[in-house]
Amino acid sequence: MVNDEKSNILTRLRRIEGQLKGIQKMVERDACCVDVLIQIAAVKAAVNKAGTLIFENHANECLTNSVDSNKSQEDVVKELMQVLTSFIK
Repeated sequence: MVNDEKSNILTRLRRIEGQLKGIQKMVERDACCVDVLIQIAAVKAAVNKAGTLIFENHANECLTNSVDSNKSQEDVVKELMQVLTSFIK
């Protein structure tokens, strides 16, 4: 993973961590359920975006590395589909 991409993903993950801690405090303070749910939805979207960036990086690396390896195109696509299927569950 390129350093800029890694830095971007780590920044996103740290922000998500902060959002989760904020949600915990909201629950401790008995915040309005609607407000808590809105924050949970924001965390889910942020996690999905981070996962998408990681998947995109993996796909690019996998396709690039497949040229240099003995893997067939079919095997590479199969691996990508397995990773994608796990990610979208």
